[in-house]
Amino acid sequence: MIVKLKPIAQQVIVITGATSGIGLATARLAASRGARVMLIARDEAALGALATQLGDQGALVDYAVADVSHAEQLQAAADKAIERFGGFDTWVNNAGASIFGRCADVPIDEQKQLFETNFWGVVQGSTIALKHLRQRGGALINLGSELSDIAIPLQGAYVASKHAVKGYTDTLRMELIEERAPVSVTLIKPSGIHTQFVEHARNHLDVQPKLPAPLYAPDIVAKAILHAAATPVRDLYVGGASAAMVTFARRAPNLYDRVMSRFGIASQRTKEPPRTSQGNRGTEGALRERSGQKRKVFESSLYTQASMHPKHTALLAAGAAAVWMLARYARASNSRRA
Repeated sequence: MIVKLKPIAQQVIVITGATSGIGLATARLAASRGARVMLIARDEAALGALATQLGDQGALVDYAVADVSHAEQLQAAADKAIERFGGFDTWVNNAGASIFGRCADVPIDEQKQLFETNFWGVVQGSTIALKHLRQRGGALINLGSELSDIAIPLQGAYVASKHAVKGYTDTLRMELIEERAPVSVTLIKPSGIHTQFVEHARNHLDVQPKLPAPLYAPDIVAKAILHAAATPVRDLYVGGASAAMVTFARRAPNLYDRVMSRFGIASQRTKEPPRTSQGNRGTEGALRERSGQKRKVFESSLYTQASMHPKHTALLAAGAAAVWMLARYARASNSRRA
């Protein structure tokens, strides 16, 4: 079955983790493009403030307070979206967090709690969304990571959860294809993104952690998400670095392990003392897309742009090749005349 998706301006889009980082950037971009948006997060004050901001800009927005680890709260949010807007066309499972620390140093209960959000939150969100999307048609978009395909040290539970999200998403996609369900299922796999990822993470290191370079702007991920909402696509790497790292790991896995065992740890450690071991589980930092850490950030990604628009990229490449050939022919002609 060929899945047909509506233009963004005609859609109702549900976004979890909508009050910071990638979720916030996606909500703002979707609203600016004319979508009606259902915001989901744990912080009611931040949700209300964001809904007011977007509403003042002319957007149709509503919100629901929900922790994605609680299925009944997510179901209530979905019901509210259906009641408020008559249904939804795209569901984005975005909420997530990490833990920094060696595998042996991270308490098991913290790892289980992370899986409740990062993995079971995606499973529960997907299950709830599909009850509606199977009938209406639309897009289910799950946030994975480059770490859905590879591993790095010091974030073992996060890596495992993103591998699990990939396995679940890929399996779910196959089953929906067999059912001929009118649903596009996309896994978004960002590189390091300059959000409050570190500030929100628990930390068991003796220093303040950081994300390895390079870092990309969150609105690049937002654009990829909205592309997947309007154009069926299996998966998308955000940032050329993610695709490069995955290629390296697949072609030279033993070398990758040795390199990452050394540089993967050093690249995530700062010289600053740890600010907190608990991470930001409250409301601090709400309605901020970006991290407070001063880092070099790439504001665009040619790789991701090319991935989203392969036909345009092919035409540009063909045009560039034609120009090069004409220039070469002109130089050769001039040389013969001389």
